[in-house]
Amino acid sequence: MFKLYKKIFSKKIQMMTLSAIPFLLLGCGNTSTNSAVIDYSSPVSVTDAAEKRPEKSDSSITFDGSPAIKKADILVDSSDIEQTAENYQVAFNQMSALSVPTYITEYDGLYFIVDCYHSQVIYSDSISNPLTEWMIMTDTVNQAHTIASDGDVYLIDDTENNRVLVYEKCGRKFINTQVFNDIGTRPHFTTYDEYSDTFYTWSSATGELYCFKHSQNDNTMYLTEIRSIEKLNGVYVRSFTIVGDYIYFVSGVSAASASPTILCCRLDTLDIVAEYEVPDSMAGMVQITPIGNYFYISISTDINGSQDYATLIRTKSLENLMTGDYEDIYSTYFVGGGTPYYMSQINDLYYLTEHRLPAHSIWSFSITDDNIENVTTIY
Repeated sequence: MFKLYKKIFSKKIQMMTLSAIPFLLLGCGNTSTNSAVIDYSSPVSVTDAAEKRPEKSDSSITFDGSPAIKKADILVDSSDIEQTAENYQVAFNQMSALSVPTYITEYDGLYFIVDCYHSQVIYSDSISNPLTEWMIMTDTVNQAHTIASDGDVYLIDDTENNRVLVYEKCGRKFINTQVFNDIGTRPHFTTYDEYSDTFYTWSSATGELYCFKHSQNDNTMYLTEIRSIEKLNGVYVRSFTIVGDYIYFVSGVSAASASPTILCCRLDTLDIVAEYEVPDSMAGMVQITPIGNYFYISISTDINGSQDYATLIRTKSLENLMTGDYEDIYSTYFVGGGTPYYMSQINDLYYLTEHRLPAHSIWSFSITDDNIENVTTIY
């Protein structure tokens, strides 16, 4: 099946940005080296390097299911999906408001909202539909945070249950066909990377990155590799950003109050190539997203866990954060006073989820030549 993901996200800013990795048997191989010198602190330098990767070949992403760490637990066999869907009755969302929405995205003409504190994922064919007209994809999760798809399967991180659920679409219905149990501690962010044809899920408390793949002609999912960063073990890190051959981890907080730091690593090995200290006031970051000449960074808490410091900033260089050379754009373009969370892009618009503010749960806006425009409250 053609990967519908291609039509949805920008190659520059998505969390699922293409990685330049020719995958071997495990789907997690060696990264090619860019000839240009890369300034990892600059969004322009890194995204330009990502666009200069060699073309991937179909043979580079072939995966036959073996060897692998483990296969998903099968809940519904592929031969039984249609019958299961025929007997499945879709339920409509009963909630008239969202409770800590964390992520919004779109696949194949359907919009998805991860309604974290309602412990459900809902979907609709129109983003403007009242919430009670959205359908429930799943309500068996416990505070899920994100959803990702390659057009064939849909992966949801079931955060408080330490699971990853796999769904497949049959008509307008979604069937939970597979599950991975014991995926780290509080898996918090899942993304699909088209270039490597791999799903990545981040265990937010253990510093582990889980790699999942399926073969081209079979939706059976496999856990192919677990990569780790010992420095992030025990640090609450909410997300990562893949840009070409590199992966950025936002700064997080820990019981030991370690110095908050953004890490830039090689995606294939998680070897650290650059580190950027950040002020204690923005230690509890949520997401970092390169758009145009800026890194956009949402912040949830300070180093002590206080949401009084929650905001949205942008900077042209990560090295500038400690010197205060950044722009706080939250109260300027949005209401301010809430907690901005994950950003995503659907077609030409960007979306920001948010909590703590009644009637301001999801924003949409556009960015043209680094100008933020058309800021609108969706829910």
